[in-house]
Amino acid sequence: MAKESKAQQETVARVMHEFKHGELKSGSGRKVRNPRQAIAIGLSEAGATNRKSPKQNRQALARTKRRERKGEAAAAQERGPTRAELYREATERGIKGRSRMSKAELEGALHR
Repeated sequence: MAKESKAQQETVARVMHEFKHGELKSGSGRKVRNPRQAIAIGLSEAGATNRKSPKQNRQALARTKRRERKGEAAAAQERGPTRAELYREATERGIKGRSRMSKAELEGALHR
């Protein structure tokens, strides 16, 4: 079997991590309970399966990477501003005691 690229290895590792923690779902939306099925899903997403052509494998990996980037961007938006960003805004507004405030306290002081 051919050696997997770094991107493929990371994708398979992520899928197996999801399986281990009970977060991996099949195409029908049901939780995956079979380790062999989890491996097949990981290889398919990583574009490392021997059941598809090289072109289909490249497309699968590209699709997976696009989804991962989209998910990271959405997760970053969901978290909101960092403490450093809040602190910078508090500095601009001249809020007293900001250096000792936690992120939650800064959000409260900035009325967020």
